[in-house]
Amino acid sequence: MAVIAAYMVPHPPMIIPDVGRGSEQQVQKTIDAYTKVAEEIAASQPETIIISSPHATMYADYFHISPGEEAKGNFGKFLAADVRFREEYDTELVDQIEYLAEEEEFPAGTMGERDPMLDHGTMVPLYFIRQKYKDFKIVRIGLSGLSLHDHYRLGQIIQQAVSATNRRVVYVASGDLSHKLQKSGPYGFAPEGPVYDERIMDVCSRGAFGEMFDFDEDFCDKAAECGHRSFVMMAGALDGLEVDARMLSHEDITGVGYGICTFRVRYDLKGWPVYSDERRFLDRYYEEKERKLREKQEQSDAYVRLARKSVESFVRDRVHLDTEDGLDGFSEEEIAELTSGKAGVFVSIHEHGSLRGCIGTILPTADSVAEEIIQNAISASTRDPRFEEITEEELPWLEINVDVLTAPERIDSMELLDVKKYGVIVTSGMRRGLLLPDLEGVDTVEEQVSIAMRKGGIRDGEEIELERFEVVRHY
Repeated sequence: MAVIAAYMVPHPPMIIPDVGRGSEQQVQKTIDAYTKVAEEIAASQPETIIISSPHATMYADYFHISPGEEAKGNFGKFLAADVRFREEYDTELVDQIEYLAEEEEFPAGTMGERDPMLDHGTMVPLYFIRQKYKDFKIVRIGLSGLSLHDHYRLGQIIQQAVSATNRRVVYVASGDLSHKLQKSGPYGFAPEGPVYDERIMDVCSRGAFGEMFDFDEDFCDKAAECGHRSFVMMAGALDGLEVDARMLSHEDITGVGYGICTFRVRYDLKGWPVYSDERRFLDRYYEEKERKLREKQEQSDAYVRLARKSVESFVRDRVHLDTEDGLDGFSEEEIAELTSGKAGVFVSIHEHGSLRGCIGTILPTADSVAEEIIQNAISASTRDPRFEEITEEELPWLEINVDVLTAPERIDSMELLDVKKYGVIVTSGMRRGLLLPDLEGVDTVEEQVSIAMRKGGIRDGEEIELERFEVVRHY
């Protein structure tokens, strides 16, 4: 069997009558849509319901799958302890997911459970489902801080495990939309909030799951959504399958977005699920991404080409290029430009939109900019303490930038800073923190200085000195 249907649902505890105590009536459309979801699931009679929840155990670099035979939970945190759950886990399916993840060296499994109690992101969907249907087990999976592509990939592994165990499965992606839709709401307002809700509801109403990868991480953070990764994991569980997508409801009453969509898998006349290569969205994404990266690399200037050559040589062969070998094949003009002067250099490496390494020097430490680039490119790919070393398999997906710094200039006031034009160095005694200019998500001088202070281990209230510098950014 395969995943036969999937559902995108919210999880506000207030829609449980014992919690809302009448206030739930303001989101009656959401409750009515939830009831339809429960009726559809009951009609499908799944053996197992998989629920991905933003409020289950979550790690930055690992997907936690709830272990054990069963779990209990209640809404005591919301003053409704009498609403209780006792759910049996599908241990065979959990074991199969964990086995496949281990086979593929994918970071998912049952280790590291922090709290065995069911979370409200799991219990709210179960409340409605249990009104209509009883005979099923569950699998509960948390999200992670890993990329959207990793969430989709886990969904693919889930689909493989479902097939291997011959389960009849429904997938429930639990997650609210933006939490910043109204000034009067509990989390306030951000302009990204309504935009997120409109975009995600459009994407899901069309079943256009590939467009989920286009949601920038910074945009999602500013919108304060909690369900996007859950929805992407769901999409991975439907990878390659033709679905009939339908939007049941979207409400913005409380300042938090609640959206419900259904995705019924299509079957042919012989009762087999219908597959389409066009709906293998991660494959399509990688193909398009690879094409764009090739084009970008072909247009890169000498600074970035040298950095990439240095990274690839060291990662593949552990060879630290010298300047002569690094510049082999470069034009005379490029060689002269890269060897005629000295400067501080930062090399930044991104993979699929996420930072993968960044190392730099404020002042020159080598005899030329070329040598500075080589040293820092290798360090960024293998010695950034925040990340594991870059592997050979990652090389095709790397985007590399090189920033060449001007000499730092002492300033007396933050008013002389400009986040787009100047980087900042904050010094307090022997501690020093630096932040480059024109970084995504850094919009004010105050944010810029604050981040630089944290990087340098400098606390608020300590006496500081400020320096600014400019960079020439090479792509």
